[in-house]
Amino acid sequence: MQWTIKQEHEGMLIRDYLQQVHGFSRRILKAVKLDGGEIAVNGVPQTVRFVLAADDVLTIQFPPEDKGTFMEPESIPLSIVYEDDAVIVIDKQAGAATIPSRHHATGTIANGLLAYYAKHSIPYTIHIVTRLDRDTSGLLLVAKHRYSHSILAASQKAGKVKRKYRAIVEGHPLQRNGTIDAPIDRKEGSIIERAVVSSGKRAVTHYEVVDESPSHTMVNVQLETGRTHQIRVHFAHLGHPLAGDDLYGGSVTRISRQALHCCELTFMHPITKEIVHFQSAVPDDMRFLSHWQP
Repeated sequence: MQWTIKQEHEGMLIRDYLQQVHGFSRRILKAVKLDGGEIAVNGVPQTVRFVLAADDVLTIQFPPEDKGTFMEPESIPLSIVYEDDAVIVIDKQAGAATIPSRHHATGTIANGLLAYYAKHSIPYTIHIVTRLDRDTSGLLLVAKHRYSHSILAASQKAGKVKRKYRAIVEGHPLQRNGTIDAPIDRKEGSIIERAVVSSGKRAVTHYEVVDESPSHTMVNVQLETGRTHQIRVHFAHLGHPLAGDDLYGGSVTRISRQALHCCELTFMHPITKEIVHFQSAVPDDMRFLSHWQP
């Protein structure tokens, strides 16, 4: 990673420049200093107390990252929509978990990324920014290293990582446009299911009807909060569970997984600071559910 120092930043210590201008945390700066990274100015190694001058070229090399002993690289197909030195955007297929768990230890996007990183000599581990349920398809954001992950995680916490979903629900909601504002928490007696409960955390889902068939409704969904299973729980709470979502009362007669797809992803790039936007077409199993077109 490299920057040319502007006149306005002349006289700053490298430490202050990285923290104040580029959002380096103390933890990341410490890792660069102590874990095998490198700081150089005009090609000469320097410490974080070096005083910068205008037109200096500051280069940061991040240290290699431990991969984690519980994850094994696997050569599985990955649909990479976009990639640069800081981020990867993947169009995830339904049926693949994002990260390994007790029930899905292999075949995950993270396993596939480890193999991809090894093949392309990318010296980092997996930093998932926007996680999707195993049977939810669509756009998934991954940070390549600790620095880009820290910037994106803060952006996500501030509500600046935007995702839009397309869902197919059973029946026909009374309102064509609406907001579901209902708190969600873990369902009593279950380690997987969530439910609308008064003691839960606030959860807000906005939706609009896109199309209807005799038995189903296609909706655009925008999340204001990001609770586990939020879209699935909220529509089930309305009495219109997602098609294929048998965990929350949906029928699997026409589709074998919840009909939910992350179709748009927008965020500020952690390095360039530009707003980037990606789109993904609704997959065939959802379109064919009621013979809708993309």
